Formats: sequence, structure tokens, C-alpha cells
Amino acid sequence: MKKIITTERIPIKLWLDDIEQGALEQAKNLANLPFAFKHIAIMPDSHQGYGMPIGGVLATQRYIVPNAVGVDIGCGMCAVRTSLTEIATEDIKKIMGIVRTLVPLGFNHQKSKQDLQYPDELERTGVVEQQLDKGLSQVGTLGGGNHFIEIQKGSDGFVWIMIHSGSRNVGFQTANHYAKVAKQLNEKHFSNVDAKIDLAFLPTDDSLGSDYFNDMKFCTWFAYQNRRLMLDRVQQAFSEVLEVNFEPEINLPHNYAVWENHFGQNVIVHRKGATSAKEGELGIIPGSQGTKSYIVKGKGNKESFESCSHGSGRRMGRMAARRDLDLEEEKKRLDDMGVVHAIRGKGDLDEAPGAYKDIAQVMANQADLVDIVVELTPLGVIKSSDGGVD
Repeated sequence: MKKIITTERIPIKLWLDDIEQGALEQAKNLANLPFAFKHIAIMPDSHQGYGMPIGGVLATQRYIVPNAVGVDIGCGMCAVRTSLTEIATEDIKKIMGIVRTLVPLGFNHQKSKQDLQYPDELERTGVVEQQLDKGLSQVGTLGGGNHFIEIQKGSDGFVWIMIHSGSRNVGFQTANHYAKVAKQLNEKHFSNVDAKIDLAFLPTDDSLGSDYFNDMKFCTWFAYQNRRLMLDRVQQAFSEVLEVNFEPEINLPHNYAVWENHFGQNVIVHRKGATSAKEGELGIIPGSQGTKSYIVKGKGNKESFESCSHGSGRRMGRMAARRDLDLEEEKKRLDDMGVVHAIRGKGDLDEAPGAYKDIAQVMANQADLVDIVVELTPLGVIKSSDGGVD
């Protein structure tokens, strides 16, 4: 932990020195929520989000905050170690070419509905039900923004696969619905939480709160299945090019809320751009394309509500990155590393390495939260806007 702010209703504990002003103001808003529990934890990759900063952890009593989970419910990481110890650049290009035919990128959907069996124990309302028919054409697709598929070389000597994606439009529509419902409910009952800070809440002992909680859990499961299906397709691509076996996957979310026990109380822990890091728990912390990613093991630090960062975190917004970063410099940076990438024009610079924080510093700032198990160096990257490589 780097510092503690004690000027608000409850403390704010930060695992970084250089938090931007907007994110700091959002953290203060969280700390002043009347139902916020114990303290607010801000991870080292934190930056301004919508309502709550990305890289924030909020524990609450009796209430759940849709905007403290976010619009990409269940977004998270998946990683698997292959049996390969070496892979040629030409094979990487072949694999990536096959992946592009098997996994729709960006706003593209599947050509046909995918077979998805829903667990009986997962309850859902009509809000999710309305999205599921279209969702069957979206499961197994990458989506937009900072989502990626990456081939990496591990410090353990093996080649790895890593995927970052979420719940697609199913989660997006569900999140927007409940954020609107929460805002209307708070206005109706004259909530003392200012509507302008976008932290409207729902009571967990009310049907609206329990409906959101159940739908949020379903969307988190849907996001897991989305990554699982993409991983199947990527493994298929590997197997078409090389003789290879795969270890069991690591697959976990970083946008969700869950009941946990902390400091002797059962509370709802909201992790928005934060990953669970219970003692001995394996996790994934990706860098940007062109920088290292990490398989980590949690230390169970109580002060962070047993959480860690979900990545390196943005240091500049998308528009600023496209405007200010040097295209040739960013391409050269990746080329010099030997990374097979698809940065072609200024429109791709929002996901260039220069748009993100220094992952080495992020990891140093959370040495009390996780131990590094494997360092992963990128070999080939597919982003949502990827048009292929030469």
C-alpha cells in the first residue's frame, strides 16, 4: 500500500502514487456512500471510469451498485499453458490467420447460434432473457475496446495463450437496464446520494436488488463461457498447425460483485477492473500489447479485500492516444520486440503500448497483494480491430 486518505467518511487505501484527479474524486464519492464498508481499496492500475474508478474495490452492506460493476459484466481473463517450448514466427502467423476465421472480432457475430447449456442453478429474469437469443450469436466472439487474444512465451519455458473479453451485448444491456432502474428508484425515494456521481444503488433485500444480483451472476457466467469458447477455437487453430497439448485453463472475471466475508462481516465486494487475489489463488494480470503479462498467486491481503489489479491500466484516454502517440514509434517498439501485431494506422493507437501505464511499476506497487508465478512476453497479438498481418 502506498498511502491512505482519511478526509472522507471512511478511509481510501491506495496502491499507487499517481492517481489522476478524476479517479481520486470518484474514490472519494465511494468513501462517502452511507453503506460503504470499512474502507475503499484503489488498485495500482486505477484510472477514471464511469461512476467508480477502474481498478476500484468497494465493499457494501445491504446495497449493490450497478455502476460499481460496470457495463461489461463479467469481463475477465483466460489463460492456458501449452506443451510447446518453442514456436516459429511463421507458425504464429498461420495460427493467427486461422483464429481470425474461427473467432469473430470487434462488432462481428457468429454466423449461426452457438450451443450453450445454461446451468439450472443460475437464475435469471426477463431482462437477460430478452438478450439471450442474440447472445447465442455473440458467445465465442472477442468484442471491442481493449479485448485481445495473445500468444505468449512464459518465463517457465512454455508457450501460453491468453484471452481478454466479456459478456458482449448481453451484459451491456443488462447493466444499462439496472443502472437506469437504480437511478429511478433513488430519485423516487429521495436518496441522499447525489445522482450526479452515478452511483445509484439497489437494496439487496428487495426484488430489484436480488434480480440485478442474479442477472449479474448469469452475465458473469456468460462471459466465462464466451472466453471458454474462444479458447476452444484458438486451441483448434494451434492443433491445425502444430502437435500440441494444453494444461487446464485459468479463467476469472474482473468486473463483478459477490458476497464475501471480510473483517468479520458478510459484505458485497464490488470489483470493477480488479481481480480476486485470495491466498494461494491463481490470477492473471495482463500488460498492454508489447509489454509483459503475469500469472500471479494471491497473498490474501485483507486491506485490499483480497484483491489485486486487473491489468496495467490506461495512462491516457483513447482520443488522446490517437492524437498524441507517434504511430511509427509505437510500431517500431512492437517490431523491435518481434511481436506479430496489427497496428496499421492512427486509429489503432488507443491500444498501443504507449497508451498504458508501466506494468513493471504496477506490479511493484502490489508486491504485498500477489506473487509473480510466470512472466509472459507477447509473441503475437490479435485485437478487436485487427485486420490481419502482412
